[in-house]
Amino acid sequence: MDLRNVAIIAHVDHGKTTLVDELLKQSGAFRENQAVAERAMDSNDLERERGITILAKATSVEWKGTRINIVDTPGHADFGGEVERILSMVDGVVLLVDAAEGPMPQTKFVTSKALSLGLRPIVVLNKVDKPDAEPDRALDECFDLFASLGADEDQLDFPHLYASGRSGWADAELDGPRKDLAALFNLIVNHVPRPRQVSRQGEDFRMLATTLGSDPFVGRILTGRVESGTLKVGATVQALSRIGQKIEQFRVTKIRAFRGLAQQDIEEAQAGDIVSLAGMSKSTVSDTICALAVDEPLEAQPIDPPTITVTFGINDSPLAGREGKKVQSRVIRERLMKEAESNVAIKIEDTPGGEAFEVSGRGELQMGVLIENMRREGFELSISRPQVIMREDENGQRIEPIEEVTIDVDDEYSGAVIEKITGARKGELAEMKQAGAGKTRIVAHVPSRGLIGYHGEFLTDTRGTGVLNRVFHGWAPHKGPIPGRRAGVLISMEDGEAVAYALWNLEERGRMFVGPQAKVYQGMIIGEHSRDNDLEVNPLKGKKLTNVRASGTDDAVRLTPHINFSLEEAIAYINDDELVEVTPSSIRLRKRYLDPHERKRMAKQA
Repeated sequence: MDLRNVAIIAHVDHGKTTLVDELLKQSGAFRENQAVAERAMDSNDLERERGITILAKATSVEWKGTRINIVDTPGHADFGGEVERILSMVDGVVLLVDAAEGPMPQTKFVTSKALSLGLRPIVVLNKVDKPDAEPDRALDECFDLFASLGADEDQLDFPHLYASGRSGWADAELDGPRKDLAALFNLIVNHVPRPRQVSRQGEDFRMLATTLGSDPFVGRILTGRVESGTLKVGATVQALSRIGQKIEQFRVTKIRAFRGLAQQDIEEAQAGDIVSLAGMSKSTVSDTICALAVDEPLEAQPIDPPTITVTFGINDSPLAGREGKKVQSRVIRERLMKEAESNVAIKIEDTPGGEAFEVSGRGELQMGVLIENMRREGFELSISRPQVIMREDENGQRIEPIEEVTIDVDDEYSGAVIEKITGARKGELAEMKQAGAGKTRIVAHVPSRGLIGYHGEFLTDTRGTGVLNRVFHGWAPHKGPIPGRRAGVLISMEDGEAVAYALWNLEERGRMFVGPQAKVYQGMIIGEHSRDNDLEVNPLKGKKLTNVRASGTDDAVRLTPHINFSLEEAIAYINDDELVEVTPSSIRLRKRYLDPHERKRMAKQA
């Protein structure tokens, strides 16, 4: 059967997963009456809740005698490690661009990776039926983007379609019949080249592993594209590392190929196929699985280095072990090592004491997703404030990561946003232009340090209407100190349950993070102080009762609703001397040192 391998790449929320749903439906991958969830490719709970793709997934459809393997990729810069590996598996890409927003930072990131691999993209202008869509302007911006990224003449001569993924149509003309996606299927078959591997079926078997999964019945599963040769179930192969060292020799117990949303066992994998193999015990992502005669590994894509690091420690608060079952450092270490195996963008190091682990990755969202997954699995953790990873250049000068931030905001809030970014956060304005419909687009280069914890403040400044996107831009000399949180915190001085009367009396001191009956302990942060210093308070102090009843002494206690932090908000809020205690059912803020005397001693040393 004729074969095509294609990836769908785009900025977050431009409609990749919805388009794949329609491709599956119209190719006949589902029965007429089969119940299929919306965004069928986002199978993970977190992906469904947040409406984003976190893990790249493959599927396969048939169209007029051609099998098309389609890979749906994530759109967030934090998961760029997934996208970089996936592109080495395919021979073509469909670049999806929102007809209203035009190319965004992540569009630029994924397109530059695709162009550098020599792929010739197909551009699909999606959501052209939106009221504020401007498909012609978006198409011009795509051409400018390709030119600025150094595309060659073949790549600049890209074919394009107008589409609405949700309505399930794609046409070569804007006022076409708007019936189905046949134009897109035909374009993929005609424009994307056949896998060049097919002509190399007589050679020894070689395959580069690009994603790692696990199955409760067959163990570790590595997915990748067969570069040359054929492989039968039961054959003995070896795994080579990126530098050519032999990792292990094993017997292939299963070969699975993608068919629709499911995987089917097949007896033989041919060159050009995207398949999953089982049977290995040690080999992992970016290793070469090959015949025993091969001694040269396939070249693996280098992954962009991590930019932030977070410390994962054991939970040592007085409430430890009450809500989660997995609390020992050994169990946490095993889980983190398992994550690092399948996720090449994450690096893990032990700290000197052995009770905590330094986890480095691409961004706050990636860290938030890892912590959220662990807490759902029953882990209890204490998490530090994210720190940006600094480097030294060849002259010994300190350099730090800079991110390109693209902001779409209503005109009236643009002044406040620019002031915040270019002032205390040390950003530099690169571009500012009218985006139509009363909106301004601002592009700035801001140190990664200055963006930690900014998103919540940004939403407040823009009344929730602004959209902020960021992508790694490069390294630049250190920009000097960036001020952190200005306000101090209210710290509990007692262990027990918070009392409504005490919280009511504390409201004039600042905003509360806990409600009545919340479990509190000495050193736990229960609110934000209205001044810049920390204050120890007693949230357990009840009302003194007397037997005198006078009118007016029994005022009803009316509490202002307390602030409930999400995980990412809590991690961004804390200072360096504070931690976030994460358990399966709670998120609490605390001081690193719970004892007040120890806190003072450590503050003096610092």
